[in-house]
Amino acid sequence: MLRAIIFDCDGVIADTEPLHFAALQRVLAEEGFTLTEEAYYSRYLAFDDRGCFQKALSNLTPEKLAELIDRKASYIEPAMRTHLRLFPGVADFIRRAAGKYPLAVASGALKREIELVLDFGGVRDCFLAIVSAEDVTRGKPDPEAFLKAHEIINAHAAARISPQECLVIEDSLHGVEAARIAGMPVLAVTNSYPKDQLSKADMVVESLDGLSLDSLQAL
Repeated sequence: MLRAIIFDCDGVIADTEPLHFAALQRVLAEEGFTLTEEAYYSRYLAFDDRGCFQKALSNLTPEKLAELIDRKASYIEPAMRTHLRLFPGVADFIRRAAGKYPLAVASGALKREIELVLDFGGVRDCFLAIVSAEDVTRGKPDPEAFLKAHEIINAHAAARISPQECLVIEDSLHGVEAARIAGMPVLAVTNSYPKDQLSKADMVVESLDGLSLDSLQAL
């Protein structure tokens, strides 16, 4: 029985993956590292900023890593304010889901970036919790973000919700893997990867636009 839903943000709620790629590519180029679009989507997407920079660059001090993350944020936030768009039907789906289930966001983005997306879509009040990159020590495919979101949802629940009753909505391979490790059913949206690459998800859809909440009960 479905009793709660956890959303990823980038690539599920908002079409921001191209913006994250451009900002990350710019910072890495300034550090002498060339990041191609193919490499980003095959090896970096779903990592948080910390994971991306650690994967691309070696021997980073904590201070240098923090500076790189701040620099990327300084590039992406203006781009988001200018070019941000939600995927079709997502805001309506979130509002319908919030009327029936407790909702949370678990994302590798920075909290202020997630809040910008939710405020833009007018859906921030639909979510009980936001778990961001600042809230975890290990990014996806580690399940820590989903487990923390689940814990917060349960803090507001009258009766405990099991992981099997908590649906994750993801767009990335690492996100699907993290949900599976957390013991949660996962719905994948083909916004970032084709359907055949998301076969480990319990259900794959092309869009959340018009998706029936009743259709998710089978998960």
